[in-house]
Amino acid sequence: MQEQKRVVEKDAPLRMDDLIVITGAGGFIAGNLVRYFANKGFTRIRAVDKKPLYEWYLHVPGVENLCLDVSREANCQRVCEGAVEVYNLAADMGGMGFIERFRVECLRSILINTHMVEAAYQAGARRYFYASSACAYNTLLQEDPNVRALKETDAYPAMAERGYGWEKLISEQFCQEYWHERGLKTFIARFHNVYGPHGTWDGGREKAPAAISRKVIEALDKNDLRINIWGNGEQTRSFMYIDDCVQGIDKITHCDELIATPINLGSSEMVSINTLVSKVEKIAGVTMQRSYDLDAPQGVAGRNSDNTFIQQVLHWEPNTSLDQGMAVTYAWIKEQYQKRKAGERVGMG
Repeated sequence: MQEQKRVVEKDAPLRMDDLIVITGAGGFIAGNLVRYFANKGFTRIRAVDKKPLYEWYLHVPGVENLCLDVSREANCQRVCEGAVEVYNLAADMGGMGFIERFRVECLRSILINTHMVEAAYQAGARRYFYASSACAYNTLLQEDPNVRALKETDAYPAMAERGYGWEKLISEQFCQEYWHERGLKTFIARFHNVYGPHGTWDGGREKAPAAISRKVIEALDKNDLRINIWGNGEQTRSFMYIDDCVQGIDKITHCDELIATPINLGSSEMVSINTLVSKVEKIAGVTMQRSYDLDAPQGVAGRNSDNTFIQQVLHWEPNTSLDQGMAVTYAWIKEQYQKRKAGERVGMG
């Protein structure tokens, strides 16, 4: 017998003074999401992160900032008090070097979503967004740099990346069941390599666009034009600019066709790591001498986002070109590097 489709009740329009809660707000994506909603005119935003305030990337005027660890149930209850919409982007994660070496820490992030979705439900929140990842996809489909783009159904049969990917896949299921069993409208976006200003650029948690930019900036500063690349440089990825990401989160969370339905949120512009290095060289006006560390963490051989579904439902997709986004990102990281060298405090991750 075919399961009947749940009737979706229409929400009241979101008011500018309704409380929006965003976790992970001391970090890159969530920090930019706080600024995005503030710029749209929302006046009650509660930003949450376990890091002390001085380590947050962005401080947005007029926002309620809480320093709380949302892996703890009691803190989640406090965070969700009075919330109309909850955006859960908190996680212990980083670039490939981090998620391959600290799988237990990545897995423990399941505590965050487990407690946050329950707290949001108990608080009577109308909508709950969960930040998933393309790391949830079956790794057997990503063994060739010339991989076909991954569509949403490719997460099953499940063979996610160890640690981080499995946590994302299991947390997605929590979100889906809170809709099917309890009626909480949940929304799930699988991020594909987000980059841009106000992100991690040093310290071991940075992703490839930031790491390569920093390495080139350091090389120029030291007048030693050599760069070490993790893997053979032929690994392929797509990279999504931060402005596209936060706009996509907003669109997805306010589309009732996407309730409890994982969807790709990423660029479909796939490049190799070597090509990414070449793009940064062009921005910097330099040619680097490349060496390759074949023993370094490098993740799957290839990954790209199939945007057929998001185009179909939202009539939109991330469209900032890598050339455009990397030019802005490189300039911001160069500014941070110079400030740090001058003795100023800067955020790194």
